[in-house]
Parts: sequence; structure tokens; C-alpha cells
Amino acid sequence: MEPTRLDDIDAQRAGRPAVHPYPPGGWAVVDVETTGLGRTDRIVSVGVYRLDPLGEVLDHWYTPVNPERDPGPVWIHGLTSEHLEGAPTFPEIAEPLAERLSGRVLVAHNALFDWSMISREYARMGGRAPVEQRLCTIVLARDLRLPLANHRLGTLAGHFGVIPRQAHHALDDARVLAEVFRPSLRMAVEAGLPLPFQPCVAPALVDHLADDADAAPSNRGGVLSTAVRTGGWSPYRPARRRPACPYPNPGRWAPEQPLVQGMRVAISGDTATDRELLEDRLTEAGLHVASSVSSRTSLLVTNEPGGWTTKARRAREVGTPVVDEAAFLHLLQAVVPQQRQG
Repeated sequence: MEPTRLDDIDAQRAGRPAVHPYPPGGWAVVDVETTGLGRTDRIVSVGVYRLDPLGEVLDHWYTPVNPERDPGPVWIHGLTSEHLEGAPTFPEIAEPLAERLSGRVLVAHNALFDWSMISREYARMGGRAPVEQRLCTIVLARDLRLPLANHRLGTLAGHFGVIPRQAHHALDDARVLAEVFRPSLRMAVEAGLPLPFQPCVAPALVDHLADDADAAPSNRGGVLSTAVRTGGWSPYRPARRRPACPYPNPGRWAPEQPLVQGMRVAISGDTATDRELLEDRLTEAGLHVASSVSSRTSLLVTNEPGGWTTKARRAREVGTPVVDEAAFLHLLQAVVPQQRQG
């Protein structure tokens, strides 16, 4: 998506030349409520506020969605099976939702979560969500160095004087976020701060991970719905403890060299291969799944090396080698063995 520039009026209002990029199609501020946080969970409601490139509200839209399964944490989103019985299914709302997303940057609070849930719903239909870029308001708030105790949506709303009317209702959460996003956008413009756009890579659905209402607990991870909005947690699945890597860390990976068992490998951002499957392959090869990046990390796998994730930024700071997903899958085919510790 090619950026456009501030118009002359807005540039004069900002008191400086029109040099800050805006997406020409504008923004789609989105919130989804779901049956849980896992890969097999479903959307139960969607709220969208469409904004023009400068952040002015154009319109808003909301729909409940029948997940055709238990609605999950009703005590959070308030949508019971009775409420959702006559609601449209996702395939029935896919087209009007696509019309509101197409050509716009998706904005959400912990945008990876909302994007991944929407993307998987379209993937179940054999399609793809019409979103090329997203922007996470948690990342933007951190970049702005706002004086916040935490990055929950309610905390951010309080900072900007925005009053929530119905927490965990998709339309009201989207409204609150739209009202928070506009001054945040203006602050970024005035500070000359690059906007943290992130490209969207649709996650693949494989046969044994296809949606199966009987295979997933209906309220799995539901109590974490507030936590997931604060960032720092992967939305693809509940946390899973992996066995300790039995091999010592041989150090950093060097370009043109093979991977060696025991290397600490971190993954960041969207991957076409399901994240859990990718980590399973990594573990089976004798590599260590690193949850963060430090000077001891051997390699970072990301499809966006210049991206805005914490891991990508840290890798640039400490000089951790970086490869994309395709190169990493190639390296996984020939991992050099190493003697176990102990």
C-alpha cells in the first residue's frame, strides 16, 4: 500500500511541511469478541469504525456472529447461545466485513490477535481477509512513551479522557479505540514518529487444525481475554510448556552455515506456517524455542526484519542474525547434531 501525504490544510494545522505518510484508504478500527483465544476458537461479534486517512470517523458497523458452537466466556462478552441463535454466521457477514476492511489499515488493540481471528475465519471459507497492513495501538502507545501504568485499553482511554460505555462489547470497544487512536495519531505526526505498520501474512490452516468444535474446550483461555488486550502474549494458542532443550547453546548462527542443535531460535510476527507447528518442528530438530531475544539468542525468524515487534527491535539492538520463514524452513532440513548435556 503506497502512502499518501497530509493535505495542505492539515499540514498548516500541524505547523510544518506535509511529510508524514498516511494510508490513502484510511483506517478500519476493529474489535472482535471470541469464544476463546485458541486457533480453533470463533468470532462471536465484530465492531468496525471506519476512519479517513486523518483519523476522522466516517461510519461504524456492528454485528453479532453465530459461532455454531458454545459461545465461551459469556461472563466477559455477554453473548449467550440464546443471544446468538438467530445471528448470522461468519460466511454470511464475510462480504460486508470485507467491504469495511478492504483498502484500509486495520487498527486494533493487540492487533495480531484481532487480525489472526479474522484471518482464520476467512481461511475456513477458503479465502483471505482483505487486509495488507495493521497497526497495533499498544505498540503506538509504547512508541509515544505515554505515562501509563499499563497498556490496557481502559488505561489508555482514561489517559485521553474517553469514557467506555460497555466494556467487551465489540462496537463500544471499537468506538473507544477510535477515539483513543485519533489523538495518538496526531501526537505521532507532530513528533515525526514513524507509524508502526505491520504487514499481514495470512496463517495457513492445515487439515488437523481445521475448526472442530468438539476438539476445543469452549471457554479455553477465556479468563485471559483482558490480558491478551495488554500485549505480550501470543494469540495463536494458550501458553504451552515445552521440555527443556537437552543440548548446550553453541552460540549464534552464521550466514551460509547450518543450524546446530541447541541453538536458541526466536520467532516474531506473522508466519504462513502455523506458529505451533513451526515451534514443534524446531523442538523436534533439537533447537531451543526462545520466547524473547537477547545477546544469547542464536537466530530470529521473522518475515519482517525491519518490523516493529519487540523481538525484531531487540534483534537489531544486539545484532542477532535474522532470516525469513522460507530460509529457516530450508535450514531446518539439515540441522547439525550435537552431544546432549549431562
